[in-house]
Amino acid sequence: MTMRLLNFTTPDGPATVAVENCVVAGWTGRDKAALDHHIEELAAIGVPGPSTVPLYYRVAVEQVLQRTSVQVLGGDSSGEVEPVLIATENGLLLTVGSDHTDRKVESYSIPVSKQMCPKVLATTAWPVKLGSWMDRLTIESRALIDGQEVVYQSGTLAMIRPLAELIDGYGGLKPGTVMLCGTVPVVGGLRHADRFSMRLADPDTGAAVEHTYSIETLPVVL
Repeated sequence: MTMRLLNFTTPDGPATVAVENCVVAGWTGRDKAALDHHIEELAAIGVPGPSTVPLYYRVAVEQVLQRTSVQVLGGDSSGEVEPVLIATENGLLLTVGSDHTDRKVESYSIPVSKQMCPKVLATTAWPVKLGSWMDRLTIESRALIDGQEVVYQSGTLAMIRPLAELIDGYGGLKPGTVMLCGTVPVVGGLRHADRFSMRLADPDTGAAVEHTYSIETLPVVL
């Protein structure tokens, strides 16, 4: 069994998790209008709509990274901020991550597009008990595009299906599984960036999980 070790700083101290599975939950918008908006923004670049919602895409665990820089092929990929659950023997950890995806490849195969690109996670995580309280959590990404940093995404977890519902829809999470839980709409359309920053925060406590990674674009040689 292929395995990757993830290391987190948590309020209870450091935690190392041996991860064997990665699943990306897609089309997870709670509000139908917002979900339709996300489907439309992808359709605008040729990505077909889902057969059902939500969908669960398996990704090789080797693609799960906690780095501050990644390499991608060509300029057709983009980051996508998501809440991320990590199932451990001692319960669930919550962090923030990016479902980096090749949008050109996505136009003919969503599973292949997700497999092509890294799934970048933060190095800080919170032990959590899932519940309606999570709706207040804010989630945001910022992107460096053409030398200017812009707000790329902004919303709350109330815009995404309850995470417990996503787990149930997948049939549960066994320890050693990472689940990326969906995203919020992009401001201004999908775009490639040179740097991607993401933040998950609790406005009631001021606690936040943040991570930034730079993106090196490799040339496409034909």
